[in-house]
Amino acid sequence: MKKRKSLLKKTLLSCLMACSLSSALAEGINIIPQPVRLEQQAGSFRLTSSAVIGYQAGLKEHAEYLQQVLSQSTGWDFRLVEGKNQGDIRLALSPDKAQGKAEGYQLDVKPGRIVLYGTDKGGVFYGIQTLLQLFPAEIYSNQRQKGVDWTVPAVSVFDAPERPWRGMMLDVARYFFDKEFVKKYIDMMAMYKLNKLQFHLIDDSGWRLEIKKYPRLTEIGAWAGPDTHRLGGYYTQEDIKELIAYGQLRNVEIIPEIEFPAHMLSAVAAYPWLSCTGLQHEVPVQHFISRDLLCVGKESSYQFLSDVLDETVSLFPSHYINIGGDEAVYDRWKECPKCQEVMKREGLTKASDLQGYLTNVVADMMKKKDRTVVGWEEIIQRGKVNHPVVALMWHNVGDTIQATKTGHKAILTPATHMYLDFPESGTPGEIKAAGWMPPISVEKCYSMEVNDYSPESTVLGVQGCFWSDQFIHGTVLQELPLLNENRSENYAEYLTFPRLLAVSEVAWSKMSRRDYKDFSNRLSHHYARLDYKGCNYRVPEPQIVSMKEQADGKLEFTLAPSVAGSEIVYTTDGRYPNIHSPRYTGPVTVDNKSDFHAMTLVTDRHYSLPIYFAPDYSAYKQYGTFTAEWKPLQIQTVMTPWRFECTGKISGNGTYEVTFIRTKGQNNLKLGTLQLLKREEKLAEVVQSGTASEVAPAVTYRFKVDAFEAGTPFFVEVQACGEGGNETSGLVFIKKVED
Repeated sequence: MKKRKSLLKKTLLSCLMACSLSSALAEGINIIPQPVRLEQQAGSFRLTSSAVIGYQAGLKEHAEYLQQVLSQSTGWDFRLVEGKNQGDIRLALSPDKAQGKAEGYQLDVKPGRIVLYGTDKGGVFYGIQTLLQLFPAEIYSNQRQKGVDWTVPAVSVFDAPERPWRGMMLDVARYFFDKEFVKKYIDMMAMYKLNKLQFHLIDDSGWRLEIKKYPRLTEIGAWAGPDTHRLGGYYTQEDIKELIAYGQLRNVEIIPEIEFPAHMLSAVAAYPWLSCTGLQHEVPVQHFISRDLLCVGKESSYQFLSDVLDETVSLFPSHYINIGGDEAVYDRWKECPKCQEVMKREGLTKASDLQGYLTNVVADMMKKKDRTVVGWEEIIQRGKVNHPVVALMWHNVGDTIQATKTGHKAILTPATHMYLDFPESGTPGEIKAAGWMPPISVEKCYSMEVNDYSPESTVLGVQGCFWSDQFIHGTVLQELPLLNENRSENYAEYLTFPRLLAVSEVAWSKMSRRDYKDFSNRLSHHYARLDYKGCNYRVPEPQIVSMKEQADGKLEFTLAPSVAGSEIVYTTDGRYPNIHSPRYTGPVTVDNKSDFHAMTLVTDRHYSLPIYFAPDYSAYKQYGTFTAEWKPLQIQTVMTPWRFECTGKISGNGTYEVTFIRTKGQNNLKLGTLQLLKREEKLAEVVQSGTASEVAPAVTYRFKVDAFEAGTPFFVEVQACGEGGNETSGLVFIKKVED
């Protein structure tokens, strides 16, 4: 099979130069998310330069959208004509044809014409997306593609979403993404029929929304770091109007998130009187959860919220407004006399109840403006909330029962399945990303359970989340704006795709219809489409069809491509393959499993990580989870601090054990004082000594954690040296022994 070349994009405005096999491959029909009903019929529709796009009155914008997409890839100027029954491609509204389902559509492709009926404008737009997925992948190019047979198979498709809320959260507060990237993110959501964008505009690390009454929010709160390494940015109110209009055509509702009472150090840095202490702060260059909260004991705090929310509501037409509400640490409220006065006045017994009080005040404000409050699950768990709200369940989806009992609604966005800032795998070489929970593969994301929807359901739908702090701030990825670099955008896309496609199908379809094998097959044909969209997706490793042990003890590997039209390169000597390695053409035999590596090659600059076989640590399971290893080059011959990351192994407050196990080498490992660090903050220290030797290979330390912070990097630092030399190797394990 001829190799497909993808589009590699250096900037959003760079040319997309590519040649694809998608039109030559017998791809079949591979729509994502899977339609409710699809019937393939005889023949096909061939698009020609003389084709006319007809549209019913009120659908001109949709016709122009389709015209633009088709014209930029074919190079033809298609004529538009108003009239329900006009044109070779016809767009119309007909609730009856689409069975009255909100956002539903009926698409009929015949050899002579294409007719698309939508229940509403959203349904028309989604019918267009399905139609585009029936064309060859080159249809998504923004450059003319020559020599393509622009045919669409004859089909009849009826489709409608199972759930009204199908969302993504884009965090632009912890790291700022410019307006053009947000538009691209909206485009990619719309391509796969996601309809809610939670716009995370406010956090400790940045305030991104222009509020005219409080200019210092963006003058001060939108920027961090010294002039030579300045991070930040914000959206003007005109930018917001432009983004809202862009999303409206694409059926994407933008829901602003104005975070409080925590996660608002950027506002406190601009206006110190917002906090309980009134102390001056700086906007941090590295994300962390600030202990400073909005002071609920000052009338000026409520006036600030009222003013900010008034301007926000006037900008965003969404019926929803997100107030955040997560991860508040209440020490400041406990210490603040004015906050304590509110507790006494309102008869509250816990400082956390003040959050419920604040939520009620804001919910009252928003009810008067015909807005429904949305927030993280903490808003229904911290005090009694009087008005119905919508809670984003990010810890335990079982907590939706609390929403049911208290008359609230819920959206499922569990960190275990829907947080796309976690890496897809633990394979060595995976990019730096959130590590406080295990990786989330495409299959795990696709496996998330969610009940079917009815109007009486507590759960409105499903949402993926993309947080931007874990892999960009600080020294991990410093952009160079003078060179017009866009590495952060590539990182964001690498983490988002292809998992967004799994989120799409989980949110759109009934759970009973899900089939991961079928989805994976359809997904393999969508990488070409992502290429032509200029999307820097994560390339999946090749599929291992079989691994058979031969009579002589050797192993025979049979592989299959995970990306339709790609090649596979491999090695059999334990080294990582590269673009010059042998091409896979049939089964490969190796002496040992660890000798074999193979990777998917889309282009010479876009390829996967190698297939990786994780070491077997089952013999050490009594010591907990593998965390690190030491080798001779890491160990000195005099006592020296040795630091390694343990993020994800420290999973909450409690008592932990760290065990060092010598596995081989001529020398023993001497160990001294051990510290647990949260970034550079010391959380625990154990003063002891020990030696990991051939006779007694294990040395264990025990410590207690009582200030755990989710999403924060943790490190172990231990005094260590080789005894008489550094020819020593071993493993480190961490185990939680008590909550």
